[in-house]
Amino acid sequence: QVQLVESGGGLVQPGGSLRLSCAASGFSFSSHLMSWYRQAPGKERELVAAVTNGGVFTNYGGFVKGRFTISRDNAKRTVYLQMNNLTAEDTAIYYCYARATSSDTAYWGRGTQVTVSS
Repeated sequence: QVQLVESGGGLVQPGGSLRLSCAASGFSFSSHLMSWYRQAPGKERELVAAVTNGGVFTNYGGFVKGRFTISRDNAKRTVYLQMNNLTAEDTAIYYCYARATSSDTAYWGRGTQVTVSS
């Protein structure tokens, strides 16, 4: 059974930091591109960050501006998103996404809520 389980979300003050984790099971983790997406109320889901299966190459949404870092640990089957200098505009549900490098197979997690507020 494929599972992507996000954790680490919560309430944080502006300027604060959070580290999201996504634990994967049920598929070949090291053969999948891993990404974080987010969706704020009333807005479309957007890419936050992506990392290739080997962890060498990363890509970020334009709004990130150096504040976030995506990483992965293939041995632990986990992808991380370190978020620093958070603002209210970062408030959203953050989703983990896995896409196979050799097919169109893809999986979504259920999301974790991040709320930035004073």
